[in-house]
Amino acid sequence: MFKKILLPLTALLMMLSCTGQSKVDNNSLLWKISGNGLKNPSYLFGTHHLVPTTFLDSVPGLKSAFDNTEQVVGELDMSNMSEMQMKIVMESMLPEGVTYESLLPNDDIALLDSTLKNLVGAGMNQLGTMKPALLSNLISLSLYQQYYPSLSNNMSMDQHFQEEALKRNKAVVGLETTEDQIQVLLNSQTPERQAELLMCMVKNPEMLKEQMDELQVAYLSYDINALYELSEKELPNDPCPSTEEEKNAINRDRNGKWLQKLPAIMADKSSFIAVGCLHLPGEVGLIEGLRSQGYTVEPLR
Repeated sequence: MFKKILLPLTALLMMLSCTGQSKVDNNSLLWKISGNGLKNPSYLFGTHHLVPTTFLDSVPGLKSAFDNTEQVVGELDMSNMSEMQMKIVMESMLPEGVTYESLLPNDDIALLDSTLKNLVGAGMNQLGTMKPALLSNLISLSLYQQYYPSLSNNMSMDQHFQEEALKRNKAVVGLETTEDQIQVLLNSQTPERQAELLMCMVKNPEMLKEQMDELQVAYLSYDINALYELSEKELPNDPCPSTEEEKNAINRDRNGKWLQKLPAIMADKSSFIAVGCLHLPGEVGLIEGLRSQGYTVEPLR
């Protein structure tokens, strides 16, 4: 069960909201980074953590960009999955004294139990000690696999790039630690807020399906601007709105930290940087952030 849970915790960030206020100047998932003293170009690629790796064969210029760089940079160094899994398991449990009975009314617990049994094959008896945020991610992943059975696979693009790098004796660099991602996904909200958002998802599955469909179409069309617009889309009477603080924790704050690290990383070795595609566009995105630092960032398509 915990092996099944690891994927959503390390690879579902693109399904969450992000923030920003401007489009990029061209639609592409792959961008060349040059200038500002770089001896050799680096490349920035926007991943979709749940689209199969076979999609990569259709991306123009991707193979050449990967072959001509010296290292792979990802959101997380995924080389030690067993250690990551252990840390996630330790942090996934509800705090002492907190139970679902203290977080939710009995009717909601019964609905959650039924939903988990239908989607995951295990109910609250097995999963009732886990934080609501983890259950939200598990439900999202299970629904995605149900809606897109022919597209889902067991390896994310992010993991694929890192494994390919190791096969070729290339370095792998993580922009975050497991602890960083655990903080964002499991500990940045109170258990009460996590439980509120979990039940909103359970009670509005059609909303999640609509978002997944739109994201899927936009990504498979290399349409990063459509992805950006979806992330900014305000649904009328949205039952599950995110606060500005929650949006910033997912995107703005993390991008800012990555932009502090990337100049030294790219100066050291030409880099193939693979991160969730919603981190690229917008005025707080990586494309505009790198340009503001003096780099030339051009779409490849």
